[in-house]
Amino acid sequence: MRYRAIIFGVIGTSALLTVYFIVLSQISGWAYTKAQFSLNWYWIITLAVGFGVQVGLFSYARALHKARMSGKMLGVTGTTSGGAMLACCTHYLVNVLPILGVTGLVTFVGQYQTWIFAVGVVFNLAGIGYLIKSLRAGSHPVLSYATTLGDGFRH
Repeated sequence: MRYRAIIFGVIGTSALLTVYFIVLSQISGWAYTKAQFSLNWYWIITLAVGFGVQVGLFSYARALHKARMSGKMLGVTGTTSGGAMLACCTHYLVNVLPILGVTGLVTFVGQYQTWIFAVGVVFNLAGIGYLIKSLRAGSHPVLSYATTLGDGFRH
């Protein structure tokens, strides 16, 4: 059960990184994508790993309880993580988006990119905390070492 949760977590992390690289490469090209990743790798990796941890915890909780937990927290924080990762490059859409009338939004995102990343990380941590709290409130002694990555899924 714990290995399946870890696999789902790795898949979640990989999926978010894949979406980031595909979207950014389509918008600005591969060279720019590599350059942006080099500049912001610590934010991007943190957001992707946080999302993967949430996916792993959520799948572990579902397997333990065999009941439906609210997927809203995972959806909200995952969307925030993905949005924050993509926000790093949105300001390069300025060449195309004036036609759509959203230049102000693109400028805002470009100016506050670091803050947007930080908010994404905070939402990630809140989602992880919520899932850990939900697991601990259950009838199983789930996550006896919740903060230790190696033993985090010991049952």
